[in-house]
Amino acid sequence: MTRTAKVGLEALLTPEESVLVLIDHQPFQFANLHSHEPAMIVNNVVALAKYAKVFDVPTVLTTVIEERGGYLIKGLQDVFPEQKPINRTLVNTWQDRNVVDVVEKTGRKQLILAGLWTEVCVAMPAIQALSEGYDVFVVTDACGGASAESHDMAVRRMVQAGVVPVTTMVVASEWQRDWARESTVPMLGSVLSEHGGATGIALTWEQQLLATPATVGGR
Repeated sequence: MTRTAKVGLEALLTPEESVLVLIDHQPFQFANLHSHEPAMIVNNVVALAKYAKVFDVPTVLTTVIEERGGYLIKGLQDVFPEQKPINRTLVNTWQDRNVVDVVEKTGRKQLILAGLWTEVCVAMPAIQALSEGYDVFVVTDACGGASAESHDMAVRRMVQAGVVPVTTMVVASEWQRDWARESTVPMLGSVLSEHGGATGIALTWEQQLLATPATVGGR
């Protein structure tokens, strides 16, 4: 049965209620990633992790059989150098009590997931966690599948179950919400400049213009 989506302010993400789980961004999974350009997924998941750090959102890193599938990609591990990823044998992350226990201890109910592959290691925990009372969000541009079709079908399946699909920029924007939250603006801007594509370039340009003195005649 499809869950009824929340509406209003409570449907939006907040850093106070969010917990982020990043699943299996490892070499083996990237080797069979065909739904997206791998460099885009790397850029987006690293940005997502950095946004979580900016807003102090608890983040869980996971791998599956890392001794064979490879360690977590360096760019992501570098965001949390002190954190050892939880290494699983279970395909479904939400069946691993080590992961679930960490999430439960946060007391937070906005569960944000991103991982490889969308149709397997993301869809399984997303659908299961819904039944346990979590509001589940999947960051689709930090996920990828073995094919464009498999990624798309996974997103459709999750939406039918009640999962909310979002993108990296949506997460950052909803966490920021108010530009009067000035404590996070400089760090947010830094991550945007590095990973935000055209938005980051525009932000850097705006900073340049603000720092450029006006000349005679307004030129």
